[in-house]
Amino acid sequence: MRPLKPGETYEPLMPAKANPREVTAWSVVWGLLMAVIFSAATAYLGLKVGQVFEAAIPITIIAVGLASATKRKDPLGENVIIQSIGACSGMIVAGAIFTLPALYILDSKFPDAQISVSFLEVFLASLLGGTIGVLFLIPFRKYFVKEKHGEYPFPEATASTQVLISGEGESSAAKPLIIASVIGGLYDFLVATFGAWAENFTSTFCSLGSTIAMKSKLFLSCNTSAALLGMGYIVGLKYAAIMCAGSVLIWWIAVPLIALIWPDLEVSGGLPAQDATPQQIFQYAKSIGIGGIAMAGIIGVWNSRKVIMGSFGLIKAAFGNKSAAEVEGNGVPRTDRDLSMRVIVMGLIIALMITTLFFYLDVMHGSVLFTVVALLIVFVIAFLFTTVAANAIAIVGSNPVSGMTLMTLILASLIMATVGLSGTEGMVAALVMGGVVCTALSSAGAFVTDLKIGYWLGSTPAKQQSFKFLGILISAATAAGVIMILNEAYGFTPDNSDVMAAPQARAMAAVIEPLMMGQGAPWLLYGIGAVIALILNAFGISSLAFALGMFIPLQLNLPLLVGGAVQHYVTHHSKDAQVNAARGERGTLLASGFIAGGALMGVVSAGLTFAGIDWTLADGAWASSTWGQLLSLLAYCLIIVYVVKAAMKTK
Repeated sequence: MRPLKPGETYEPLMPAKANPREVTAWSVVWGLLMAVIFSAATAYLGLKVGQVFEAAIPITIIAVGLASATKRKDPLGENVIIQSIGACSGMIVAGAIFTLPALYILDSKFPDAQISVSFLEVFLASLLGGTIGVLFLIPFRKYFVKEKHGEYPFPEATASTQVLISGEGESSAAKPLIIASVIGGLYDFLVATFGAWAENFTSTFCSLGSTIAMKSKLFLSCNTSAALLGMGYIVGLKYAAIMCAGSVLIWWIAVPLIALIWPDLEVSGGLPAQDATPQQIFQYAKSIGIGGIAMAGIIGVWNSRKVIMGSFGLIKAAFGNKSAAEVEGNGVPRTDRDLSMRVIVMGLIIALMITTLFFYLDVMHGSVLFTVVALLIVFVIAFLFTTVAANAIAIVGSNPVSGMTLMTLILASLIMATVGLSGTEGMVAALVMGGVVCTALSSAGAFVTDLKIGYWLGSTPAKQQSFKFLGILISAATAAGVIMILNEAYGFTPDNSDVMAAPQARAMAAVIEPLMMGQGAPWLLYGIGAVIALILNAFGISSLAFALGMFIPLQLNLPLLVGGAVQHYVTHHSKDAQVNAARGERGTLLASGFIAGGALMGVVSAGLTFAGIDWTLADGAWASSTWGQLLSLLAYCLIIVYVVKAAMKTK
């Protein structure tokens, strides 16, 4: 999608003058059913192995399949609503499992503190966070999905939109999309379910590489999944290169320097840098990325100050002297109609009241001071970082919610300890506050994808926004239930990480414990990251993309660069601009198919795991072997060749 020329307007597939079926019993029931199923699957897989798959694309595929199987007439508007409601699963689960299981971890670590964790606590933290995130994002919809049309790649929204369009009867996109989905899905399924080859190709596939990694701390790793290759194609070379530059700075400069200059520095679990692996040193060095993300967020807030002030102007108009027709948006085209600012403000007031009661009666044990301070922290950070989450999704399709939540926990711990709430009670308070913020940011980032899909296709934004809250309610209840069931079945004890990994929650607990117990935080690393972000911004380089590269593991960044390079080659190989454009569009279809197929088969793999079915070859030993990694590289090269050849068939 290119940026619009001055005076040009975008015409969606369902025009503003049309009156498509959107909110029906069919779309709402199926959307809620998808929310329940995918909330359970995502929560289980995320807590079991630490991987949270995005449910939006599989839900889109299922919605299109259901409409096709039942020969439903003109289902596009309904399918968008199914996707929008069902996608609440991924955004709520990501916020919940990143933080709230840490309460169980603390309970087992400090039994004398008698930390109680109830269904209502987990449910309310998720529900309130999701509601706040969506309400804060709605005023920014026009900015991100309309005013920035064509400027941001929106990789996940692009893939979902292509799937939805392919479900239309005469779409020429269906065949290449389906073929790519099958290839990408089978490819990733062979790895995830059978361990047919290594998921990551690393420089330690041979003894020489292992020696270099331990001696010089130089390490290379690339995830060879089809889904990430497709994601990189859609992201493009520019943003992928910026992200990889951030990875290079941390992995190939900072990590070796830390081991060389400070060999006795404790980096991971008390392990000195000289004895640690590059991956373990990265767990320490990625704090630079957290600082960069935080500063990029501040820069983003500053750059969006006109939009933010415009939101306050809308609030004033909603409760001012403007007519009811203007406030409610009468006369506004259907495809540009949001929930009124009056509804948004009233929703935020209700959310504030419920959060106040929740904090005062349960988390803060009746302290007015602690409750007021906690509310300020939660609402201010959630509001300011809403645009950061949306920006990240728009640029690279990845929300740095864990980094922003870590920063929230650090600030919350320091502030709450300053006002007198510390120790185990302080840790519980910080984690609940972090859970609300984490879910809010996760929801804001995910919802901008739904709204962009709706904008491209011509859905009614107000309908997407209204029924999002119903999906949040169902997903929050499901996620809370799954977390409690898994705790009863397996437990989240400190020594049980091999059964229930919950890596994000364990990391959150590890971060706040020293702060609440009077120890420090890596402020120097945060400061370095912040300075880097400021310098990049001064040179006009995306500081958020670079900071994401510093924070996200290397193996998830390199595939984006590979995919971006493929896209650049496909769209610049011919001297004919029209041929390049046609090839680029076909490549986008193929990449979307890879993402869709990989995501859908990820759900199947999660279901097999949940059922206790293990088809891994040789208990995973083959995949991690030298030959397993070499086969991974060969298979990766083959699908790259497939994308290039298939995309360039277009004339």
